[in-house]
Amino acid sequence: MTDDPQDHSGDRAASAPEASARRYRFSIIWLVPIVAVAIAGYLAWRGIMGRGPDITIVFDTADGLTSGQTQVKNKAVPLGTVQDVTLTPDMRHVEVRVRMSAKAAPMLTDHARFWVVRPRLNGASVTGLETLMTGAYIAMDPGVAGGSSASNFKGLEAPPGIRSDQPGNTYTLISPSLGSIGQGAPVFFRDIDVGEVLGYTMPPGGVGPILIQVFVRQPYDTYLRTDTRFWNVSGVQVGLGAGGLKVKLQSIQALFSGGVAFGLPDKREGVAAPPAPRNSVFRLYDSNEAADNAGYRERVSLVTYLTSSVSGLTAGAQVTMFGIQLGTVTSVKLVLDQKGGTARVRVGMEIQPERILPLGEIRRGTMAATTQALVDNGLRASVDSASLLTGESMISLSFVKNAPPAVVGTEGLALVIPSKAGGMSGIMDSLSTVADKIAAMPLTQVGDNLNSLLAHSDARINSPEVRQAIVALRDSLRSIQALAGDARTGMHPLLQRLPQMSQQLDGTLKNANKLMASYGGDTDFHRDLQQMLVQLNEAARSLRFLTDFLNRHPSALITGR
Repeated sequence: MTDDPQDHSGDRAASAPEASARRYRFSIIWLVPIVAVAIAGYLAWRGIMGRGPDITIVFDTADGLTSGQTQVKNKAVPLGTVQDVTLTPDMRHVEVRVRMSAKAAPMLTDHARFWVVRPRLNGASVTGLETLMTGAYIAMDPGVAGGSSASNFKGLEAPPGIRSDQPGNTYTLISPSLGSIGQGAPVFFRDIDVGEVLGYTMPPGGVGPILIQVFVRQPYDTYLRTDTRFWNVSGVQVGLGAGGLKVKLQSIQALFSGGVAFGLPDKREGVAAPPAPRNSVFRLYDSNEAADNAGYRERVSLVTYLTSSVSGLTAGAQVTMFGIQLGTVTSVKLVLDQKGGTARVRVGMEIQPERILPLGEIRRGTMAATTQALVDNGLRASVDSASLLTGESMISLSFVKNAPPAVVGTEGLALVIPSKAGGMSGIMDSLSTVADKIAAMPLTQVGDNLNSLLAHSDARINSPEVRQAIVALRDSLRSIQALAGDARTGMHPLLQRLPQMSQQLDGTLKNANKLMASYGGDTDFHRDLQQMLVQLNEAARSLRFLTDFLNRHPSALITGR
């Protein structure tokens, strides 16, 4: 049997559409790879779009930095990740390659700064403790706006003192020595921490003052004036005064890392100085007292010469009058006269008249006349002890009674005033003067004369003439005593009759008064009789006094009253 060709062709035509339908039919399982590819593409596109530039940061050490883990942060917001840490070709530094995010690209300018945040001990403050658990990270400060784009940076080994988001101003302090002030030391205003020390710059060749850069935050920087004074508050200040032992400590941080302080100056003229501009230069004083002394504008230079010990007297010591400070000592120098073979100490002083006189009453032309008037009244300069504990000395201006006349001299613009020995030296000089006067006395000759006098006195007392005189005196006293006894015995009857005689005299006077009363009138007889009665009355009173005295002292009849 043979097949019909038409039947076979019809079967092929009918099966062709069915095969085509089976070949192009979409299966739902293809959605899974399609979605995966779409997600991967989106992630790739997002990664490419969010990927920032790669930068290189050079540090001195890679301590705490790990590739693929250590992040770059600003205000705790991640901005990039460390990709690789390698050594530089000279093997002295490390290069850290960081892949930054796209949002950090605008901040990558030459004003940006990077440093590693790790635990640090700076004086009495500890920073970076949070990295003990999370690990170290690289901190970024974008700096001020502007600047050119950069990809290579030099990392800081310590956090910067000023951040771009911290308002304030920087200033420069001039000091002959740095002392214990270090980077990061606090700046105080009325015991409030208002800034910090950024660093210092040594002068060229090591000669000249040191420049110290400080930063003061807002709003405290507005308190700085052109006449503001800074002083050092590092360490502990110990003083012994009238109130006892005084210990002053600014803060624990200032004790370890040092510190500086500033204050508002006194408005002595009633006019405030203008505000200090940015980057102004100020002088750094050693103490608050030194800064306060610098606020007095008027100065009078004095000089005195001392010939006594000036132990403990140095430049900066106080000059006082009646215990009140008038100025400071500026110099202490030994002056030797080669021709005369003598030596003395020249002490230079600066007196601030504003301490005792209002600024309007100070006249420069009258200071010499005023000083001469004080010297005429006995003003003298001497060395006195300022502290028995530390052995410091000071210059004391005091008035000496009966001081010899002196003339105020001049040395350039300085006035030369007379001096006297003071303190222990003055006491020793007084004792030496007394000792010299005692030594000048002829004590040996006086002793010899006294010995001779005593020897002759003994000889004369033991002589027969003195003995006879003593015996005769004793006999005379006995005779006088016997005579007084006899007189008292003989006068006893008379003394007994004296009261009777006095009574009779009184009766006579009474009768006379009656007689006068009977003869009245202003006649000569009446006046004579009245005068006679007055005399009789006085005689009676004298007789009574005599009687009383003889009763108490009967021996007066012989020896006298």
